[in-house]
Amino acid sequence: MALLLFATVFIVLLTGFPVAFALGGTALLFAGLGSYLGHFDSAFLEAVPNRLYGIMRNETLIAVPLFVFMGVTLERSKIAEHLITDLNSAFASVRGGLGVAVMLVGLLMAASTGIVGATVVTMGLLSLPTLLKQGYHPAIACGALCASGTLGQIIPPSIVLVLLGDILSNAYQQAQLNMGIFAPETVSVGDLFVGALLPGLMLVGMYLLFLIVLAHVKPAWMPRPILADGQQRDARFWLRLLADLAPPLLLMLAVLGSIIAGFATPTEAAALGATLALVLALLRKQLSFKDLTHITRETTKITSMVFAILIGAALFSLTFRGFGGEELIVSWLSDLPGGKTTALLVVMLLMFLLGFVLDFIEIVFVIVPIVGPVLLTMDINPIWLGILIAMNLQTSFLTPPFGFALFYLRGVAPAEIQTRQIYWGVMPFIVLQLIMLSLLWLWPELVTWLPQRVYGES
Repeated sequence: MALLLFATVFIVLLTGFPVAFALGGTALLFAGLGSYLGHFDSAFLEAVPNRLYGIMRNETLIAVPLFVFMGVTLERSKIAEHLITDLNSAFASVRGGLGVAVMLVGLLMAASTGIVGATVVTMGLLSLPTLLKQGYHPAIACGALCASGTLGQIIPPSIVLVLLGDILSNAYQQAQLNMGIFAPETVSVGDLFVGALLPGLMLVGMYLLFLIVLAHVKPAWMPRPILADGQQRDARFWLRLLADLAPPLLLMLAVLGSIIAGFATPTEAAALGATLALVLALLRKQLSFKDLTHITRETTKITSMVFAILIGAALFSLTFRGFGGEELIVSWLSDLPGGKTTALLVVMLLMFLLGFVLDFIEIVFVIVPIVGPVLLTMDINPIWLGILIAMNLQTSFLTPPFGFALFYLRGVAPAEIQTRQIYWGVMPFIVLQLIMLSLLWLWPELVTWLPQRVYGES
């Protein structure tokens, strides 16, 4: 019944039915059927009110609407638009400079918004016509835009890391209790933020190196930018560029700096970031009543979606547990040859494949609570596991044919851009991400070193 429940949920999700209702509705249907047949103890559903109350009282999850609010506010204030225009001019003398500019803007937007869909759409609308006009190969232009947009998955403050941090914290405590440790340690969102910094920056460095090398190997694919008439890189231009760089850099320092320095929790830092985003929008005179209405409406929609899925996932996990699904997963992963290495490899492969057809929120809320306690019981570092999962999901965001970043760009790309060009364009960046994922697998210190230095964690 547990396997049938999982398979049914997967099929219903593929039909396009709303995720929250697919999870919760299927779980309730199976719970009723199992109770009628005598295979399910309805007492498991009595825990639902406590689960929902726990969600409402969870201070970590307050960071979700705050970070979403910050990201939507920055998007509305047109900071990305000004950054792209000025950075394109700043790298005019560099071969492949537009590609470098796009990647740097993606990094800055990831570090100040953390919303992948909004970043890909914004970059596609603003940068793709410019790249094509300057003579860039369509595949390279599309690949660079998709790759830069998905950096919001791994670069803090990432919504993925916020949600993953909360789920992993519960899984880690449960794993320690299963091992007889009744004073369990915790893993926080701040730990994942710090652990993701070095891998995220390394990945950006690999992207930039690839673009620079490609620009010299295939100069016809990435020609030198041509400045528009009257566009001069004088002192006034550099001052304007500095003014455009200041808002995202200020937010990065305020949000991440306050967390790393220990001045604020991730939730408090999110509140600070949301407030600063409002102030910056006001200073740029980009915050009319209409803008504020749009920001609050979009924040409410995204937050409602996330928490509705979380409620549906709570129903699913309780029903799955009631059918003995957790014991089945534990025995299956524990009996694999090769121990924890094989178990982790199988889980990573499963998440990668599921990432083709499911959003990261569904995977984080459905898969991680099931496999997380099992893997963490095998003495796997929770911060390392969290960053591996985040990097893995970022890779699946790019992978054809169902990568979500590809759909986002396809929706805003000009009609002359063919879908196969988008698919071919992301291939080199997928290879780079798989290389980065392999490096993290071989050297966990790339993830754990900085948290150890900052927090003294083991």
